[in-house]
Amino acid sequence: MNLKLITVISLVVCLLAGNTVRAKGEKAIKSGVWRATLEIQGLQLPFNFKVTSDPSGGLDLYIMNGEERLLLEDVKITGDSINIALHIFDANIKAKIYGKGDSLSGVFIKNYEQHYNVPFHAVHGEEYRFVKKDLNLITEPDYSGKYAVKFIHESDTSEAIGIFKQQGNYVTGTFLTTTGDYRYLEGSVNKGVLYLSAFDGNHAYLFTANRNPDNTLIGEFFSGQTWTEFWVAEKNEDASLPDPESLTYLKSGFDKIEFSFPDIQGKKVSFPDRKYEGKVVILQIFGTWCPNCMDETTFFSHWYNANKMRGVEIIGLAYERKSDFNYASTRVKKMVETLKVPYTFVIAGTNDKEKASLTLPMLNHVMAFPTTIIIGKDGKVKKIHTGFSGPGTGFYYDQYVERFNEIINTLLKESLN
Repeated sequence: MNLKLITVISLVVCLLAGNTVRAKGEKAIKSGVWRATLEIQGLQLPFNFKVTSDPSGGLDLYIMNGEERLLLEDVKITGDSINIALHIFDANIKAKIYGKGDSLSGVFIKNYEQHYNVPFHAVHGEEYRFVKKDLNLITEPDYSGKYAVKFIHESDTSEAIGIFKQQGNYVTGTFLTTTGDYRYLEGSVNKGVLYLSAFDGNHAYLFTANRNPDNTLIGEFFSGQTWTEFWVAEKNEDASLPDPESLTYLKSGFDKIEFSFPDIQGKKVSFPDRKYEGKVVILQIFGTWCPNCMDETTFFSHWYNANKMRGVEIIGLAYERKSDFNYASTRVKKMVETLKVPYTFVIAGTNDKEKASLTLPMLNHVMAFPTTIIIGKDGKVKKIHTGFSGPGTGFYYDQYVERFNEIINTLLKESLN
C-alpha cells in the first residue's frame, strides 16, 4: 500500500469519526483552555472551553460551566476556518482562526431561527471568566446562600430559588424555577458586583446583581439577543416553590393518557398498547432544544439501563422547533446517538405550549418542557411532575432522584389483582 493511499484512508477514517481533520495547508488551534465571549445586547457574555487532541488527529472541545464539561466531538477545520457543532442542539459556532491558532473570531448561529447570528470571539490561554479567579481573596459582599427570587419582565413576575456558593471572588450557582433550572452558572464578584454566566450550546445567560444596604439583591438577567428581566432576591433558607407534582394534572373525568404518534422512523407508536400492559410507563414530554430536557434524558438513560428488566418502559414525546417530520426526527436521532439513549421516542408536535397541550387534551396544560407523566401497571396516571431539577441544583437534584425512585418502586410493588 503506497503512502498516498494510506493518507487518503486516514482522512476518511477521521471524517467518519466526526472529528477535526487537519489536512495539509489547514490551520490548527491550540490545545488547552480558552476564554470566549458572545456579544449579546451590547454586553460581553464570557464562557470557557477546553480543546484536547484525540488519537485520530482530530479535536474534542469541552464547554466549561462550573463543574460541567460538555463534550463537543463534531469539530471541523477547513483551511483557516473552524465549524463547531454544538452538541445535540441545532446550532453552530463558525469562526476564522487567527495568529498561531490562538485566536478565533466569528459567530454563534442558531440554525432554526432566522437571523440569529451572535458575534463570537475566543482567546487561548485565558482561564478566567469575568476576572481572574482568586480563591483566597477576601471579597465583600459574600453572596453565598439560598435566596427567594422574583424575576420581573414588564408586568409579569415569576418566582425562583437562587443558590450561590462563593469562595474568594469566585462564584457558582443556579436558579431553580417551577419549570426547570438555569443549570451551571459560573462567575465572579468584582468591585462588589455579582456576575454570572452560562453557555450550554443553545442558551446564553448573563446575570448581574448588587447588594442593597438591607442585604437584598437587585439585578438584571440577559438571555440571547433580546430577552431582559430584572430580578430581586432576599436571603431565605426556607425559600420554596410550588409542589411540582401539583402544577400539571388530568382534567376532570380522565384517569388515563392516550396518544398515537410516529416514532423517529415514521412508524406509529400508540398508547395504550399491548407492549406496555402490566408495566410502569414513564412519559417524558421534552424537546432536543431544551438543556433541562438534556439533563433529564441523561438521567433517564442511565436509570433505564439499570432498571429496564424490572418491568418499566420510557417513551419520550418530542416537541421540536419545527413541525416538519424530517427535521424533528433528525434532531431526535442526533440526540439519541450523542447521548446513547436506549428508550423509545416519538415526534409529538412543536414546542409551542398551547399547541402541545392540544396533542394531549386530557391534561390541564403543558406548562413546561420537560414534564414527566408516570403511569401505573393498571394504565392509569399516578403522578405528573412539572419541570426537572438537574444536577446543577445539587440538593434539589438528589431530592428529585430519591422521590422518583420512591414513586417507581412503590408502583412496581403494586399488584394488578
